[in-house]
Amino acid sequence: MTETTSHGPLAGVRVVELAGIGPGPFAAMLLADLGADVVRVDRPTPPTLGVDPAFDVTNRNKRSVVIDLRAPEGPGLVLDLVERAQLLIEGFRPGVAERLGVGPEACLARNPALVYGRMTGWGQDGPLAPSAGHDIGYAATAGVLGLIGEPDRPPAIPANLLGDYAGGSLYLVVGLLAGLHHARATGTGQVVDAAIVDGAAHLTSMLWGLRATGLWQDRRGTNLLDGGAPWYSVYRTADGGHMAVGALEPQFYAEFAKLLGLGEDAPGQYDTARWPELRAEIAARFATRTRAEWTELFEGTDACTSPVLTLGEAADHEHLKARGTYTTRDGVTQPAPAPRFSATPGALRRPPARPGADTAEVARDWDLPHLG
Repeated sequence: MTETTSHGPLAGVRVVELAGIGPGPFAAMLLADLGADVVRVDRPTPPTLGVDPAFDVTNRNKRSVVIDLRAPEGPGLVLDLVERAQLLIEGFRPGVAERLGVGPEACLARNPALVYGRMTGWGQDGPLAPSAGHDIGYAATAGVLGLIGEPDRPPAIPANLLGDYAGGSLYLVVGLLAGLHHARATGTGQVVDAAIVDGAAHLTSMLWGLRATGLWQDRRGTNLLDGGAPWYSVYRTADGGHMAVGALEPQFYAEFAKLLGLGEDAPGQYDTARWPELRAEIAARFATRTRAEWTELFEGTDACTSPVLTLGEAADHEHLKARGTYTTRDGVTQPAPAPRFSATPGALRRPPARPGADTAEVARDWDLPHLG
């Protein structure tokens, strides 16, 4: 039997999610993982992109109703949900929600305390606001993509994690919760304009400070934290695996150098003129053993050196298994809710919502007898 009772820190918070793809659903999942009652408003037709609903982990812990916003009664049904909610998430291009009759003005007129979250790539205004885009372009424009990779190769693509989810979803959730705090104190809702380019740019705040002091160069692979330093980089092992080295502080570098077997005549950690020589020596040492052998040597030490794992290997890692970082539900392995709370833990209460499967239940719980 599916558990519907929520005991997470957001228990009692009602969220309306207007179905989309990518960062909007992930933001709604995070709220749902923490106990919010998220009702996803799906369209009568499936999206052009998306997995089988039964395997769409970003729709876990939610309930789904199907409403056709282009039908005469569609906007009114959504507004009925909005009247009973505290938060709303939509990810349309600017102006689309307004044309459909469920924009901020209509929703706040029905529920003045509503926090209306808008998830876009370019934001609600600016020259590019009406344009289509995806994570890779937003990250590129924000200056984030150009940070990643080797100096003599094209920038590396970090899946869609830095733009869609870090720069988008997480900033939307922060904005929604801040807006909820304000609404509870004042009774006044507001609109949260969460643009991926804004969030992705904000993630680089520390680097801008370093850049101002000359400690960060606008050249990929030449800085302390982008692989430029030989002791903050990734190395290939004898069996084709890789080890990630992050021995930044001198005491951790000393431990790393000892365990790796660097000789006393090796270049010093901050002898930048000899960094190419040091990198070559470290690479040669890693090439003498397998990833498993190096892992056994380094794991549990202060050398700050770890194996580069696949998703499947990460789920089976001893430390992550001990913490329950990953879990399996209905045969699907997936990350467990995060972060963790001592008094009000999040939980996997429901499998991914199938479009329209929860209409009767939502109608009952939200007191909307005409919804079904």
